[in-house]
Amino acid sequence: MDTIHTFSINGVRLATGDLICTTDGGPRPLLPGLLWRLVGLLIPGEVDHIAIYVGPEGRCVEAGGRFRIRKFSAPETWDGGRMYKERGFVDSFIGAAYPLAGRSVTKARDKEIRLSVADYCVRQAEAGKYYNFNFFDSKTEKRFYCSQLAYKSYLKNGIDLNTGRRFLGIPGTESIIFPQEIWDACANERAGDVLAGC
Repeated sequence: MDTIHTFSINGVRLATGDLICTTDGGPRPLLPGLLWRLVGLLIPGEVDHIAIYVGPEGRCVEAGGRFRIRKFSAPETWDGGRMYKERGFVDSFIGAAYPLAGRSVTKARDKEIRLSVADYCVRQAEAGKYYNFNFFDSKTEKRFYCSQLAYKSYLKNGIDLNTGRRFLGIPGTESIIFPQEIWDACANERAGDVLAGC
């Protein structure tokens, strides 16, 4: 991969390496959507899930519902219910997080990081890596949970998306990379809003 791709979902702009942020469950009262909404209640914050946009078109990578790292194709209008068959879970689009926004990197370095992030994520999917159920082990590269995949892909490029947030103030939970933590730490754009600052 040597091209930075662009795409938009629900009017939110994306470029290779940007992060798609969603909440578990869907707007329609489908049984899978209700079940995933219950799962989302266990994750602190509004953002429950992260996928990495790699391109071209709507091509993305995620650690998700089928318990593997997988590639999937997102439509320009997000519909978690219609994507259930391909992805194995239902979610609703919140917006995009931009880990490179506001960083002092040259245009050439920006491109290098974006391509590296995309390549890393695609390689994990092609290797058939499994879902990491041990959220405390964010250092492993044998398995990944959704926000850990984003975290590791950027950490390889010197960008640490772990802010050390503790879950309910419990010691030891700062090693978990929460989707909401990444959303809060990055410039982001919510569907229907203007770009929010870091």
